[in-house]
Amino acid sequence: MQALQQLVESRRFEWIVTIIVIINAITLGLETVPEVMAVAGELLHLLDKIILAFFVVELAMRFAVYRSRFFHDPWRLFDLFVVGIALVPATGNLSVLRALRILRVMRLISVVPSLRRVVGGLIAALPGMASIVVLLMLVFYVFAVMATNLYGAAFPDWFGSIGASAYTLFQIMTLESWSMGIVRPVMEAFPYSWAFFIPFIVATSFTVLNLFIGIIVSAMQEEHEATLAEERDTLADNQRKMLQEMRELRREVAALREGPRAGG
Repeated sequence: MQALQQLVESRRFEWIVTIIVIINAITLGLETVPEVMAVAGELLHLLDKIILAFFVVELAMRFAVYRSRFFHDPWRLFDLFVVGIALVPATGNLSVLRALRILRVMRLISVVPSLRRVVGGLIAALPGMASIVVLLMLVFYVFAVMATNLYGAAFPDWFGSIGASAYTLFQIMTLESWSMGIVRPVMEAFPYSWAFFIPFIVATSFTVLNLFIGIIVSAMQEEHEATLAEERDTLADNQRKMLQEMRELRREVAALREGPRAGG
């Protein structure tokens, strides 16, 4: 069991899993090309089954090593979920699950440490992002009500209701055809409407959305620092163990030297 644990935790095994995931991503992409399927469709299906069998064996090895601790790691649960979907028969009403096989490519996140840190940072940023989402919704509601009252009668398709106004403002926030497509036509009827739209763009696109970026970057930095601190602690523990072993070895050597002297 110790040898199996060393195998599944080795860097070489992680590289093998990574390469298999990349190959699987390529084969699943090729299955969407009719010309390729006409030439090598059976080979791609066979290769997909072989890769799936490899993933099942890999998860079985990890379960044999970690036992109940297997379910304590969210990344292992994620791998189990992704591989488990592929094992469900994709027939009848479940045929949509065949398209979900591409989720196996997401296993790259669980096997590449840098990607795990990025996702960990995003998850850590969720509480702070929730506050920004509430602020953004409040800003949207206020501006949507104002836009409906100001421009709803003249432009009912864009601002005829709060929902329509919110959707139009969302398009403006993303800066997609906001000037020539929406704002300039509105300015032809309401010359001073720029005084409404420019503050909205500044408040959303340039301020609130940048708060999202700041929170995510801060969370990723904290995740990176936590990882470095854990690595330093692990290194310090290893050094302490080595020093302890060296001290014990010196005591044994000294005891062996004292033995012949006492006998003499």
